[in-house]
Amino acid sequence: MLTIDAQVHAYERDHPGRPWAGDLPGPPGVTGEDMVAAMDAVGVDAAVLISPFALYRYDASYALEVHAAHPGRFALIKPVDPTDPAVAETIAEWAAQEGTVGVRIMLNPGPGLDPEHPGIDRVLEAAARASLPVNLMCWGLLEHAARYAREHTGTMLVIDHLGLKQPFHPPAPPDPFADLPKLLALAEYDNVAVKVTGACTLSHEPYPYDDIWDPLCRVFDAFGYERCLWGTDWTRAVHLLTYEQGVAPFRLTERLSDEERATLMGGALQRVYGWRPTIG
Repeated sequence: MLTIDAQVHAYERDHPGRPWAGDLPGPPGVTGEDMVAAMDAVGVDAAVLISPFALYRYDASYALEVHAAHPGRFALIKPVDPTDPAVAETIAEWAAQEGTVGVRIMLNPGPGLDPEHPGIDRVLEAAARASLPVNLMCWGLLEHAARYAREHTGTMLVIDHLGLKQPFHPPAPPDPFADLPKLLALAEYDNVAVKVTGACTLSHEPYPYDDIWDPLCRVFDAFGYERCLWGTDWTRAVHLLTYEQGVAPFRLTERLSDEERATLMGGALQRVYGWRPTIG
């Protein structure tokens, strides 16, 4: 099976040529080469590279450079600005770039965007025209995703990080799955998928984080494995676990059959994003 991480980030050290707009927990730099080395060390074949909003806002130029250097290993997603009157043109231009598979809306955390801003509908409409799924960073705002799914049936929505607030530093929140019922309510919409990314950071137990499986199995039961995309959210999780510790629990658990594991850790992603990496 191909193992594909649904969300990783790569970025340069802060420098005048491509200055950071903010801060992101993690090393001072994680280049594309660093990310490939981390993936190779644990047998991850490919990944979706998401331009980090915290550092680069809507500029995905570094992600494009990484893809150009490793075209078979990475697909690309960039954040877009719903408040930009020209956002539809931006999405059309992005769709024409080699390796692009989606766009992202940062509802929370981010620029304090109103979840009912009319620009969100423009993004959803433009993404449908471009056949690009829209990734939603929307913890604390899951109820709005139901309207998006209901009114934009031609747009595939991908809920980031289980739709749950995830920590940047230990410990995990006292009740990390408290909002899970709001996520499960979205399963009725066929155009909603969910990234099972960063799940290990929600554990109150040490590696291999056995307490995550009961809530995760509720997600799998609701959405089906074909709408669940495993990933690590590396490097956001760097202060909580190693990259290997974000991968291995899903490979080793007995809660997944081989077929379920293959779908969760790569098969579903290929279907949702319409992308298959070229390894070799």
